[in-house]
Amino acid sequence: MTTMQTPKDELVRNAEKQMRTGLSDNTWTDTQKLALTCRILFDGGHDSGLAGQITARGPQPGTYYTQRLGLGFDEISANNLLLVDEDLNVLEGNGIPNPANRFHSWVYRARNDVNCIIHTHPLHIAALSMLEVPLAVSHMDICPLFEDCAFLESWPGVPVGNEEGEIISEALGDKRAILLAHHGQLSTGQSIEEACVIAMLIERAAKLQLLAMSAGEIRSIPPELGREAHDWISKPKRHGAAFNYYARRALRQHSDCLS
Repeated sequence: MTTMQTPKDELVRNAEKQMRTGLSDNTWTDTQKLALTCRILFDGGHDSGLAGQITARGPQPGTYYTQRLGLGFDEISANNLLLVDEDLNVLEGNGIPNPANRFHSWVYRARNDVNCIIHTHPLHIAALSMLEVPLAVSHMDICPLFEDCAFLESWPGVPVGNEEGEIISEALGDKRAILLAHHGQLSTGQSIEEACVIAMLIERAAKLQLLAMSAGEIRSIPPELGREAHDWISKPKRHGAAFNYYARRALRQHSDCLS
């Protein structure tokens, strides 16, 4: 039977069903996925020395995994991650966490739906943050961020205090990401896979925005189409498939991260 006359909403439902049954989930542990995320983001331009933190909720309420201060993203492996509580006391592992992890504790407290947080200072996000303008979502590929990226226009200083945690978590609200003026970006996800994909996407979005701004005025997309694209792309199976691709690519250079 031909589908050339099938309405779009039915085609979308059929495609979503195919994705649910046809795309395989990965079998990595959370610590392995965090280590992969660190390597993926390193390769994706998110490296900024020791700046940035990547966390995921731990096995007990009020705990989360994070990287050890002193290691770059390209040095993180599953066996050198730390398990900390929300006061940043180390429960498992050797070393100390980044003191800036404190604001992650505030976000986890405010958002029960968030299971992974990625905060980085990638080049294009950092450059855009200096202009004190919000992220412009005006291209189909970055529509998972359409009406889903908050903006903190004032820099509250280094995020090692509880004040910064309150400010950032409040500014994030119910969005999945936030652009932090004079600082960087924060991406969240219900899964590690989702947060990783959103973090990769927001840096690409900033790069596109800077390129477009240098050439002319950015034109807005119709809101209803932006929301349609947001919902179409923002599927767990799609996030998982994208993460798995990024992971396969990273493992060709960073096979040591899983151990």
